[in-house]
Amino acid sequence: MSKQQMIDQIRQRNRSASSEFLVKFDEDALKTYLRRLTTVQGHRGRSSVWVRDGIAPASVMRACA
Repeated sequence: MSKQQMIDQIRQRNRSASSEFLVKFDEDALKTYLRRLTTVQGHRGRSSVWVRDGIAPASVMRACA
C-alpha cells in the first residue's frame, strides 16, 4: 500500500487528522497508526486483545536526581 493510500485510509477513520500533518510521518509510522485505528474500531469485549508492538515503552517515568 502506498503512503498516500495509508493517509487516505487513516483520514477515513480519523477525520481530524489532516493530510498535511500525516504526510510528515514515514510509512512505518503510518502503518502502525493505521493498524491501531483498525484494531480500535474492531471487535470489543472480553475477548478483545491489543498487543503493544514494542516501538514505544509501555510507561515512562522520571527518576529524581
